[in-house]
Parts: sequence; structure tokens; C-alpha cells
Amino acid sequence: MKHINVALFVPDEGCPHRCSFCNQKTISGKTKRLEINDIDSAVETALRSADCNKGEIAFFGGSFTAIDRDYMISLLKRAKMYIDNGLFAGIRISTRPDCISEEILDVLKLYGVTSIELGCQSMDDEVLRLNNRGHSAEDVVKAAGLIKAYGFEFGVQMMTGLYGDTDETAVETAKKLIALSPDTARIYPTVVLENTELERLYKSGEYKPQTVEEAAEICSELLMMFHENNIRVIRVGLHSGGNVEEGFVAGAYHPAFREICESRIYLKKVLAEIKRQGTPKGDITVTVGTSFVSMMSGQKKSNSQKLREMGYILKIKQNENMKKYEIEVGGKI
Repeated sequence: MKHINVALFVPDEGCPHRCSFCNQKTISGKTKRLEINDIDSAVETALRSADCNKGEIAFFGGSFTAIDRDYMISLLKRAKMYIDNGLFAGIRISTRPDCISEEILDVLKLYGVTSIELGCQSMDDEVLRLNNRGHSAEDVVKAAGLIKAYGFEFGVQMMTGLYGDTDETAVETAKKLIALSPDTARIYPTVVLENTELERLYKSGEYKPQTVEEAAEICSELLMMFHENNIRVIRVGLHSGGNVEEGFVAGAYHPAFREICESRIYLKKVLAEIKRQGTPKGDITVTVGTSFVSMMSGQKKSNSQKLREMGYILKIKQNENMKKYEIEVGGKI
């Protein structure tokens, strides 16, 4: 039985700023205001799934706690109805760091919200300014403290490759977010979408977006940082669907981006172990957890191909007791 989450988008509702990268209608594929009957329809669709178990009703897009208060409460009331009758476990929302206060958290607690994700994007104030975020890194720290004090599950969202960003500042952002002890994280490489400020900067030559390869290199490092600190990364890369493919202009978008990053982690670990052991070229056996064979092989067997180009013929052995990202190089197949 898997959890079936209901994702509901509130595009461009409540946002006090137009961030350089943002086109919520393209990301979500939604062009009309979310209504009560949309919640009912989405829930009914989820409940028709034969393997539905208690998941979450999630409000994403825009800035949920900045939308008209009566409208926000009307959405929460309808979602809470499904929590109260036991069909779903909780309500998840995403919002801006500068749209959190004790008064807002009181309302969210009253209407059944269980998880809050902050769209932090960067912890570098200059990067935030350049991308018209309208909040500071200190706003993130303050909001995180309030959310945790109220007992909500706490999530963070960050981006790489923003205008004015570097891999070094992205790593520093991850370190600062990890220090806030979130329960979950999402990592998004920047994608240039049509009708955004980034599109203008890109076409004028003022902004150079990351390629998929460049983004995968830094995002795989960030993914391991969160993993090593026991923070569950629930998404890496912009989700497919909506109108993303149609609105894509440039940047690090790939529908299997997380798979690319995780495969890269395994390749890096194998190469480090080969170097440490002084493994001679030829056949090599790499043991990984049973569920992680495809990550070791790489998307479209890319890791096998890269090792072959270096003179190594990869043989993968499975061990059901090995955890994610654990490897062992050597031994018989």
C-alpha cells in the first residue's frame, strides 16, 4: 500500500513578488483559480486508486499563507473534512519565509495543516535580491524557528544555478538549511521558462543557465549532504507535467533528473574506491543494495559505459542488507 498524495496548485495566488524564474502557470499547467470542487475532484480521483493509503492533501504554488485569508480558510476547511473523516493523514502547504507568523501558524494548526515547506531557494542575500525574492536569509531562519516551535513537519526548498549563484554559494545554502534541521528538502536546478525575467536575462546574454550535466554535478553533492544529515529529499528537479516542456526555454530540465543525480553519486563512490584500492583495469565487481542496481548501472547504463571507457568492465552484485549509496568494490560475482 503506497501513500496517494493529492497535489493542488494555487498559481500566482498571493505572491507579493514576481521572482526572476517564476511562471507558475507553466509549471503547474493551471490557468484558473483553484475552487472547492477542484479539491473534491482531485480527492475522488485519488481514492479510486486500488492501492490508496492515507496520504496528504498538498497546496503548492504561489504563497499559500499570503493569499486572501477567507479564500485560504475555505480551501483548508474543505481539505480538513477529508482529514477528519480519516481518508487522509494531513495537509501540506508551501509558502514564503516572510509569510509566516504566529497568527498564521495558529490558523494553520486550527485547520489541520501538518506540514509546511518554505521556498527558501537561497541563503545568500545577494542571490535573493538579484532574483527578486523579496525576503532575506534571516527571514528563513525566523520562519523555520516558528514552524518547528509549533510542531509542524518542516520542509525546505532550494535552487541551484540561479542568476548570480555559484556552486559554492549553493553548497553554503545547503549547509545553512541543514543547520535548521528540516524534516524534508527539495532541490531544484534552475530552469528558464518563457515569460520570465530569467528568459530576458538569458536572451540578452546576462545569464547563463546550467546544463543538465552541470546541475547534476552540484545537485548530486547536495543530495548526499542532506542524506548524510538524515534529511529526506523528496524531490530533485522540476516535475514533469503541466506545461513545462512547452514553456521550457533553457536550463537543467530532464524528466529523470533525480535518477541522473543518484547514478552520479554511485559512480563517484566507485571511482573513489578504485583510486583508494589501486584497482587494476579489467573486470570489477561492485556490490550494492538490491533496490539500487539501476542507480549503479546508471541511466541507460551510463555508469557502465563510463567505466568501460576507463578500462573497467562493471559487474554488479546485489546485497539485500546494503543501504542506499553504500557500495563495495571487489569480491567475486
